[in-house]
Amino acid sequence: MVLVPFINWLSQHLFGGTPPQWVAWTIGEIILMGVVCLVLMLGVAGVILADRKIWAAAQMRRGPNVVGPFGLFQTLADAFKFLFKEPIIPSGANKVLFLLAPLITSTLALAAWAVLPVSAGVAFSNINVGILYLFAISSLSVYGVIVAGWASNSKYPFLASLRAAAQMVSYEVSIGFVMITVLLFAGSLNLSAIVEAQRHGWFAFTMLFPMFVIFFVSSLAETQRPPFDLLEAESELVAGFMTEYSATPFLLFFLGEYLNVMLLCGLMTVLFFGGWLPIWSIAPFTFVPGFIWFLLKAVFIFFLMAMVKAIVPRYRYDQLMRLGWKVFLPTSLVWVILTAGWVLYRSGGF
Repeated sequence: MVLVPFINWLSQHLFGGTPPQWVAWTIGEIILMGVVCLVLMLGVAGVILADRKIWAAAQMRRGPNVVGPFGLFQTLADAFKFLFKEPIIPSGANKVLFLLAPLITSTLALAAWAVLPVSAGVAFSNINVGILYLFAISSLSVYGVIVAGWASNSKYPFLASLRAAAQMVSYEVSIGFVMITVLLFAGSLNLSAIVEAQRHGWFAFTMLFPMFVIFFVSSLAETQRPPFDLLEAESELVAGFMTEYSATPFLLFFLGEYLNVMLLCGLMTVLFFGGWLPIWSIAPFTFVPGFIWFLLKAVFIFFLMAMVKAIVPRYRYDQLMRLGWKVFLPTSLVWVILTAGWVLYRSGGF
């Protein structure tokens, strides 16, 4: 609806009349989706470059520094390389599902951004059940991985996809309980309302700090980031469920992975660090636009992710599952009970 007046004005000057309301609304939504997708694509390029630069700095080397000034165009060069390579499909693969799997992964990664507010009143769809929408999208994303492993018609990608499904489901359980503690504190399923509930104190600096730690580590496992990249570990598994993929299909998997990383950084910002709210509600901090605060907080969380990738050794698979089921799950369950009791006590329920 934001672009409808502009489209009516443009049509009036170009064609001498205004289109029907539904036509203007449809064109406006298509343009808005295109702009959001373009911004996200550029964000992915920047995040990948930052990831490589931080990793290089931790290992005392330069990282990408040849293509463009300071290596800024290295990610774009890699993207064009994948786009113009010929995709190779194994002769025994199910070709329809083989090509559908990366589309499922990248499309769901883009769709999840629809409800994430980046500033006050700035969200593609500010629905009252935003958390439930993200739950649904995250549960569907497992299908892209499973379909990719099965459609390849190779036992190694298939086994890796089963491991991937087990890992993602295991840590989604902990993430779900962590979100429940945040919902108990905020009293709403709306992500914008959760941010507004933190005006007098970010949830990360309350009794929910252990839940932030669990959410952070579970996010690494959910997105297959080191030290939990057991599904794509090149030294042991070639490339996991993506072994048979190349060119653009592989690029779509890579795109979906980093979109999910960015999404979880933004979600942690919203749930625990006050979203677009300034650090202190006094001048000159209040003069900075809300989306700048959101961006700075999300970038800081991504920096923590990149440092974990650089300094923490890879887990064994049994250690990974033990951490999820025997440490995070019981802890988050206990914390849900403690949080509910605390909220009831503060509200005078006892």
